[in-house]
Amino acid sequence: MPLTTSCPSPQLLGDAARDRVHSLELPARWASVGAARSAAGEWLRTWGLPEESREDAVLVLSELATNAIRHTPSAQFLCCLGLTADNLIHLEVHDHDTTARSLIPCSPSPDDEGGRGLLLVQHMAERWGAARSVFTGGNVVWARLAGARSTSR
Repeated sequence: MPLTTSCPSPQLLGDAARDRVHSLELPARWASVGAARSAAGEWLRTWGLPEESREDAVLVLSELATNAIRHTPSAQFLCCLGLTADNLIHLEVHDHDTTARSLIPCSPSPDDEGGRGLLLVQHMAERWGAARSVFTGGNVVWARLAGARSTSR
């Protein structure tokens, strides 16, 4: 399926080659985070991206997927990954939560076990944000990571 991003980003994935856009719909359970990480890692590897870029993208995607499971009533979620024409890694996680929620990174204390996911995304991404998903009617949280220079060129 061709991906038309629903994010308000200035560059849409419509300029990406078909073989550089992938999506995967998964049930909203914890094992699906591992499945999303595995699939994303393989897609990024086939694009010849450096290991550090792949690891960063997989980590960000897993944080977004974890949030979709933990913070929404969705029974499933959609992970999308693309490589833009200027070699930015574009990640999206779409949920089915139709309630309006704000996505503000919280300030966890050193003893808190969670609450750092969006802080991590904010730190690692060149840009990130949230919008209404055109695919699910819920939310899409997206991130763009820089430094995705291909090793196969």
